[in-house]
Amino acid sequence: MTESPGRRAELLTDAQVRDCLRWCGDRRRYPHRDRVAVLLSVRAGLRAMEIARLRRAHVMTAGGDIGDEIVLEDGICRKGAGRIIPMHRDLRAHVVTLFGTVPGGPPDPLILSERAMRRNPEDPDDTRPVCMAPNSIVLMFRQMYGELGLTGFSSHSGRRTFITSAARLITRAGGSLRDVQQLAGHTSLASTQTYVDGSDEAKRRVIELL
Repeated sequence: MTESPGRRAELLTDAQVRDCLRWCGDRRRYPHRDRVAVLLSVRAGLRAMEIARLRRAHVMTAGGDIGDEIVLEDGICRKGAGRIIPMHRDLRAHVVTLFGTVPGGPPDPLILSERAMRRNPEDPDDTRPVCMAPNSIVLMFRQMYGELGLTGFSSHSGRRTFITSAARLITRAGGSLRDVQQLAGHTSLASTQTYVDGSDEAKRRVIELL
């Protein structure tokens, strides 16, 4: 299942992101897992397909600790556009909580399916972890936005929010839109630009600075 093309997904405010994380705790059976999925979208800009394919090893160091970046291999990304994304502090905190709550090793999916979350680790016939499918992640986002009364939002809203926010802040960090392109995993700068919403307030401020 994919979101309908043609209409761009709405951007999330910080307050709406907090509502989404609260929804995971109030409405979901596995809140730690689902909060990480939400933050992978909003604070790392991952697509549903990438969230589904992510393994624990992709957020771990060679020494086995939780790292401070997400290392996306070419094989799990659209068009093979692998990339490294520094991990947002909120996302890392929730990953730490997830690791402490759900046992697993580096090869295991970071976002496990419902069946895998219910597995019995003491049963030798029930040990194979299964990732949460991309369609299931899309449906989770759809359910979340629907129950929160947010119209025009989809599984792509987090990614659009991440890219737009990064584009607005990147020059303050000493970077350029090229850095945002690399964070997004786009093969062309033109693709990145289609994600970025303009800001009337920013336009007013820049005129005042001329």
